Amino acid sequence: MYKNLINGEWLEGHSVSRNINPSDTRDLIGEYAQADAAQADLAITAATAAFPAWSLSTPQQRFDILDAVGTEILARRAELGDLLAREEGKTLPEAIGEVVRAGNIFKFFAGEALRPGGESLPSVRPGVGVEVTREAIGVVGLITPWNFPIAIPAWKIAPALAWGNTVVFKPADLVPGSAWALAEILSRAGLPAGVFNLVMGRGSVVGERLLHDPRVAAVSFTGSVATGQKVAAACVSRMAKFQLEMGGKNPMIVLDDADLGVAVNAAVNSGFFSTGQRCTASSRLIVTDGIHDRFIAAMVEKMKALKIDDARKAGTDIGPVVDASQLGQDVDYIGIAKAEGGTLAQGGERIETNADGAPGFYLTPALITGTTPEMRINREEVFGPVVSVIRARDYEHALALANDTPFGLAAGIATTSLKHATHFKRHSQAGMVMVNLPTAGVDYHVPFGGRKGSSYGPREQGRHAAEFYTTVKTAYTQA
Repeated sequence: MYKNLINGEWLEGHSVSRNINPSDTRDLIGEYAQADAAQADLAITAATAAFPAWSLSTPQQRFDILDAVGTEILARRAELGDLLAREEGKTLPEAIGEVVRAGNIFKFFAGEALRPGGESLPSVRPGVGVEVTREAIGVVGLITPWNFPIAIPAWKIAPALAWGNTVVFKPADLVPGSAWALAEILSRAGLPAGVFNLVMGRGSVVGERLLHDPRVAAVSFTGSVATGQKVAAACVSRMAKFQLEMGGKNPMIVLDDADLGVAVNAAVNSGFFSTGQRCTASSRLIVTDGIHDRFIAAMVEKMKALKIDDARKAGTDIGPVVDASQLGQDVDYIGIAKAEGGTLAQGGERIETNADGAPGFYLTPALITGTTPEMRINREEVFGPVVSVIRARDYEHALALANDTPFGLAAGIATTSLKHATHFKRHSQAGMVMVNLPTAGVDYHVPFGGRKGSSYGPREQGRHAAEFYTTVKTAYTQA
């Protein structure tokens, strides 16, 4: 039994959830506590009580704790990566890379604790000085998804603590193992009781308490659009601060002048790695006429060589889908695309067992060609290894197609034209733009976020995270 951490104590929940390995569904990783509403209230109470002292803690104290957490995460990268791959299904190299990212995030925000910034300005009135500073906002509720079970918690928890907030953290039900491991590291790092609380449980129980309790000053959420809209409505109703990272239907343009090898590698990485379960995945490939057929042929050959197997096995390129529900959604969307006139050019086949005969949630990456912009496969987020292709006449047509979406998280272009690359970076209606790179590679020290229906509120990561986790104070002094 893996327990919840509330006010510095490990507490059993009112029920348990079973954490299953999607590479081998016979493998039970562990049973994790599920909190009820009373435990969620207890955690909020603890965080509220701990806030006054923690918000006034020294930058050195916060640096030491966050730096120690980052150091331990990096030292245990192989162990934690293995756990992550086992419970979520991304390949072991990808999982270790995510753990390293989490460790680096904690170390980055340890440094930010020492440099909160501020301004000292002269007033327009003689003899008056002005100071502009940032202060912690209070208790922060953090709600994270299953697809990056240690990196996304890290980029929410680390800045919240760095700037003196207290935290109530609700991870995704589906992958509690990495979140629990991170919480266990934090529990030994020197944090006062109540500063950080792990409350595993259902969103309808724990999440609801975080949304509606007036003691929770802010909520940071990453997940589905539908749930994000509920978060927004609840927070607006009581004037709480909120931050949303939601869906994407990210385009990658491939122009006639692209380097074919670069374009194919970027598209395969963007669309299929991490089993396509990334909000930054390029699920729409927009390919101009002159290169279209050659590109499709090269994509199919590249995809045929991908090895689909147990996420932790050496040489695996694509691991399993995270669970049966997500697998069903992926298969359904492939069927919808075919029914609407798309052609399944490659993949899309259910694999019942891995190479060792273990049952798992395996699907060969699917490439669907001959699609048009209005098809559901090009409008709705699938969140799996399913990529559609739209043919474009030229760059201008491709740009219009890329921006024709209610989302705006990431966008990419493959081209050797400086003119088109420069124009696309300025005119793409996305928060993050990649040129000749996969759309799914984002550094830990720079802003993360999108536009339109993908994101709301200040950016996550980097120094821009201060916009959400602090409030600005202006103070005047008469000399």
